[in-house]
Amino acid sequence: MTQLLGKVAIVTGAAGGFGAQIARSFVEQGAKVVIADINVDAAVQLANDLGLNAQAVPCDVTNAADIRSAVELCTSVFGAPDIVVNNAGTTHKNQSMLDVSEEVFDRVYAVNVKSIYHMVQAVVPQMQQRKSGVIINIGSVAGIRPRPGLSWYNGSKGAVNLLSKSMAVELAPFNIRVNAICPVIGATALLENFMGVPDTTENRARFISTIPLGRMCEPKDVANAAVFLASDAAAFLTGVELPVDGGRTI
Repeated sequence: MTQLLGKVAIVTGAAGGFGAQIARSFVEQGAKVVIADINVDAAVQLANDLGLNAQAVPCDVTNAADIRSAVELCTSVFGAPDIVVNNAGTTHKNQSMLDVSEEVFDRVYAVNVKSIYHMVQAVVPQMQQRKSGVIINIGSVAGIRPRPGLSWYNGSKGAVNLLSKSMAVELAPFNIRVNAICPVIGATALLENFMGVPDTTENRARFISTIPLGRMCEPKDVANAAVFLASDAAAFLTGVELPVDGGRTI
């Protein structure tokens, strides 16, 4: 299948979890993908697994210079990026909002929100010149229907969701589409922090019980949505806040 044939993409936080599957699915659909991640070893391993159409680059998304370097590498190796997926994210432990330190708060907002600012500065001028581009921000159902104990994380994802809509309106005259994918909880490296309790079958069951379709979000669920939104099949979709949540936000 070649829904993204000839397209060039950058995916942040792509060394694991949802991002790794997005990168994998993009390559399967014909795209060339830069895997930008602070976990260099895992990024290189995934790029090696995916072959010549994938390239790893070390990238701390909170660092503007790292973002610029990732975009420059993409442009030099594969060409200017047609698609950017701002997937890198982090959270604080599920706990009272009063117990989250300022350092952790700042880190959550730097990774989840300011990273998008840095990426926009680096890629949007090129997209404006070409009058074409797709930006997909990985938000969260936490920014739509928040759970207690994750207030500062919820706020950061609310910012991502709303920013995606605002960016969509501002960039529409340049034919740059911006959409948000909003997953429900999944079995990623952040799971225990999201739950705030040990990752046991019983504790997972409590969270799954709030999802009408009866399971957690899987990487392929998010990747399928990303492929669609990045493809020409979604050419008239922008500003969408797409829950990939098994009905959690109903």
